[in-house]
Amino acid sequence: MASDMIKMCVLVCLQSGLLAGGQVLLKIALKALPKFVWSWDFFKSVLTDWWFAAMGVCFGLAALLWFYILKHYPFSQAYPLTSVAYIFGMVAAILVFGEEVPAMRWIGVALIIAGCFFIMK
Repeated sequence: MASDMIKMCVLVCLQSGLLAGGQVLLKIALKALPKFVWSWDFFKSVLTDWWFAAMGVCFGLAALLWFYILKHYPFSQAYPLTSVAYIFGMVAAILVFGEEVPAMRWIGVALIIAGCFFIMK
């Protein structure tokens, strides 16, 4: 049973990482886009953007992995564990976007990690 829990944790972390990665790619793509206008050129620039394509791949893989997780693991454990995506997002904010994260947010991360620990027990 313990190995089953470890497998679920790994899968949920991978799925959450893909979700957070997709959000990072979305932010990068949106920063690179020209100003929004209702024109074919604007939508063509969106549809041919590699950052948007990579975002779609991340979100698609995350969805497929989530289908597997939902089919094989209890929802009451799997869904709360996806909160680790917030941790991945905060780390990405620091590493990718150079944002500063105040101490209070790190306390929040510690509480999320503690919550995940309790959910797994």
